[in-house]
Amino acid sequence: MKRPKLKKASKRMTCHKRYKIQKKIREHHRKLRKEAKKQGRKKPRKDPGVPNSAPFKEAVLREAELRKQRLEELKQQQKLDRQKEQEKKRKLGSNPSARPSDGEPGKEALGQCTAKNRAKSRKQNPKKLHCQELKKVIAASDVVLEVLDARDPLGCRCPQVEEAIVQSQQKRLVLVLNKSDLVPKENLESWLNYLKQELPTVVFRASTSLKNKGKISEVKKKAPLLKNTICFGKDGLWKLLDDFQKTQGKAIQVGVIGFPNVGKSSIINSLKEEQVCNVGVSMGLTRTMQVVPLDKQVTIIDSPSLIVSPLNSSAALALRTPASIEAVKPLEAASAILSQADKRQVVLKYTVPDYKTPVEFFTLLAQRRGLHQKGGSPNVEGAARLLWSEWTGASFGYHCQPPASWTPPPYFNESTVADMKRGFDLEELERNNAHSIQAIRGPRLASSVLFQSPCMTNGILEEKVFEESAKHSGRKQEKMEDEGMDSDQESVDGNMNEKPSDLSPPEEILESLPDEATAGEQSAQSSILDKTEEDDAYDFSTDYV
Repeated sequence: MKRPKLKKASKRMTCHKRYKIQKKIREHHRKLRKEAKKQGRKKPRKDPGVPNSAPFKEAVLREAELRKQRLEELKQQQKLDRQKEQEKKRKLGSNPSARPSDGEPGKEALGQCTAKNRAKSRKQNPKKLHCQELKKVIAASDVVLEVLDARDPLGCRCPQVEEAIVQSQQKRLVLVLNKSDLVPKENLESWLNYLKQELPTVVFRASTSLKNKGKISEVKKKAPLLKNTICFGKDGLWKLLDDFQKTQGKAIQVGVIGFPNVGKSSIINSLKEEQVCNVGVSMGLTRTMQVVPLDKQVTIIDSPSLIVSPLNSSAALALRTPASIEAVKPLEAASAILSQADKRQVVLKYTVPDYKTPVEFFTLLAQRRGLHQKGGSPNVEGAARLLWSEWTGASFGYHCQPPASWTPPPYFNESTVADMKRGFDLEELERNNAHSIQAIRGPRLASSVLFQSPCMTNGILEEKVFEESAKHSGRKQEKMEDEGMDSDQESVDGNMNEKPSDLSPPEEILESLPDEATAGEQSAQSSILDKTEEDDAYDFSTDYV
């Protein structure tokens, strides 16, 4: 039997009902318009900004500016990543039928290798990876550029790396005085006269605002040049490398090394005239070596930063230790920097009253800059972090005086100095340096803070140091844990023998157990630190002054 068709409910209604609904809607809309007319139209309010009477106006504006800068850097990095992905897709699309030959690894194999290397790098110690990449750069280079911060040139030199380059007897070492616009001209000339007695030295000022790779930017003819767009010393360095390449008669590779935040990647970007290496305010951004061809005959290699040895002074550790590799305590680091700076000039530079202790200075600086904690108390740690970031950054001006007399390091002698200068046109280099010093506008000597640089900064070049320290620390920790467990068990057994009638342990035993365990951990940590210091002293026992 067929099922009867079910009819859908009809939407038809009587005219009386439809007109009634339309009337109700009109009345509702009329009522809304009437209420809106009474209240008046509300225009979107304009942001008035931070009022001048606000107590924390400077801090709020500074935080807003930093937040805006971080967002711009993040957008820039995302844009670079998108451009790289598009280039890869474009290359794959242009050669879809290309297959790797038997002798050369294909793109898939290279991609798998790089993926494996990245996975390994996440698991390995970052200090060990830095040492491995640095060794690769030095081994592949014909000329090594050691980048020095012109504010502290002697403190940016690493004797271990220089000795390794000198012992190879086939490589040339050149010093590059970067950030030359942050020191007075008189100080820059005295440092140049001191350093050129050992090695060829180039005065340089890297450009920090360059166009991104693959981006074509239209520059207006009448647009004024900003200060950070001008690069000084590029022609002199180019001429030096070009002359050396002609004397060698073959293509050369140039490695760039140095401590964190001295401007290694910025120098490469300035030579290439585009942003090919990642740069930023934070220290230790470069993690792996990066090969950048400048032309057909010269290839430059970027390297990660040198690792600072823990045997250095506290001021050297504060200035040369990146926070991305090792945890930095801002209060201790800033206090170490402050202890080596001229007190009178620091007071004038930061416009604070006279102080007796670093904590008092940071309290005054926090009050001066509007850095307060919840409740209105001055943020001492925030002020210390501010001072540390300024002194390790690329805008604060300070200078060091060169030694009164030149004393070569033990790995340098007259023949070594002659070998390092062979193949370079030193007269042309001296003329270019004089032109750069004349063109650079540095601060006045009275406005620059004097800093006492003790000596060269010792570095770590062998990754075995980290492996041995990790092994020793693991063994010691296991041993101390076993000893702590045995001592805890003995104490529990002794207390149970004294009161066998009690089924549950007394409160005194429960209170004594964590104290003993803490004492065991503290003794284990102290023994590990002592052993690590002994290992470091064994590997790098020589301090170069």
